[in-house]
Formats: sequence, C-alpha cells, structure tokens
Amino acid sequence: MDAMPRILVVEDDALQAETLAYILQQEGYDVEAAATGADALAAVRARRAPDLVLLDVALPDLSGVEVARRVRAISAVPMVMVTARRQDVEKVVGLDAGADDYVTKPFNPSELLARVRAQLRRRSLAADARDAEREVLVVGGLRLDLGRRQVTRDGEPIETRAREFEILRRLAEAEGRVVERRQLFDEVWGPDFYGDERALDVYVRLIRKKIEPDPSHPRYLHTVRGVGYRLADEAPGPSGPR
Repeated sequence: MDAMPRILVVEDDALQAETLAYILQQEGYDVEAAATGADALAAVRARRAPDLVLLDVALPDLSGVEVARRVRAISAVPMVMVTARRQDVEKVVGLDAGADDYVTKPFNPSELLARVRAQLRRRSLAADARDAEREVLVVGGLRLDLGRRQVTRDGEPIETRAREFEILRRLAEAEGRVVERRQLFDEVWGPDFYGDERALDVYVRLIRKKIEPDPSHPRYLHTVRGVGYRLADEAPGPSGPR
C-alpha cells in the first residue's frame, strides 16, 4: 500500500497546530509540524519533503506570505494558507506569492479536508501526466510507448521484437546523441553475453526495414562509422545507407 501523503502544518499557536494535526491524522495523513517560517523552509528542503503545506499567515519570524514566496522559489509543493476572516488582502497577496488555496479561521474541518484533498488530487494528476509523458519517446514521426512497448510511425503500428524495441529505446533516450556500438550491445544483450557483436548490425538492418520509409536512405536510424548509432529525424543523405 502507498504511504499516505505527508502534510506540513506551519502554525506557531500550539493549540491550533494540535487541532489541525488531529483533523488531518483522523483522515490518515502523516503530519509534521513547524512553528516558524525557518522551520517550514527547512522541512520543504528536507530529503523527505511534504506533499502539501498548510501555512498560517501569522508567524513569529517570517510572514506566511514571505514563507509562501520562498517555498515557491524552491518547490512546486501545494500550499493552502490559513487566514483570519479580515485578512482578505493577505489572501490575495498569499495567492500571488504562490499559495494554491486558502481556508479562513474559524474553519470547518470538512471544508479544510476538502481543500486539502483537492490540492493533493491536482498534484497526483500532474504527476501522472508527467509520468505518462516520460513513458513516450518521440523522434520525428516515430513514437515509442514504453509502457505498452509499442512503436508507431506516423500513427501506423510497427511490430518489433524485444531486442529491436530495446535498441530503439536506448537510442531514443540518447536524444539524437551517438551511442557507441559496444555500449549499445552491452545494454541490450547484457555485458556477460559473449556472442558476436555483429549481431547488432543484423538487428539494425531489420529495424531499418520496419521504421524507414526507404531503408537504403535512412531517415531515422543513422550509422556513425567507427563509432556507433544514433536515432534522429533527418533527411536521407545522398550516399545511401549510413
């Protein structure tokens, strides 16, 4: 089971901090407390950073607005500010400083939890979108879906064997840079494989037949003679296969 989100409660009033911690812990959240802005910044910079910051406006050393500004300069962690009802100006300033939402005192626990859940949900969706983007590699008209292990060219599916896909994957991850022959061979076949390195050339020819509009004039999979291979979308050269 995944760990529950970690919430940093930044509040110098001990009773208020205890109340907030209790409400959050009843929902299963992992809660950490900080009584000053300096402690809050240290917690955000820590190796195990919080998943959300619940930030009071009034702190003894730094204002909550200044803390929000400094946090946003170093982290994208969601921040919900806790303000008094008459602090409308500070609500606006806090949002401008980087806070994502606010709740007013005295707050309704249900509203507080709803706002916390909303911010954590947005963070999770954004993380999922980033992960999905990282799992797809695109080189011109070629698209490698790493999760599904599928290759398409201009939207048309291309059937690849396991080693063909791994060769394409490693070359695509190099983002147009040359991958040396021995390095590519070791990564795909494994460093303990003692077969003929020329097997790589055979697979390159097979891959070109599948992904190239004209395999005799490669557009995508290029040979850098004496060095290795690279994957890049380029117009074919005049001298045939490269």
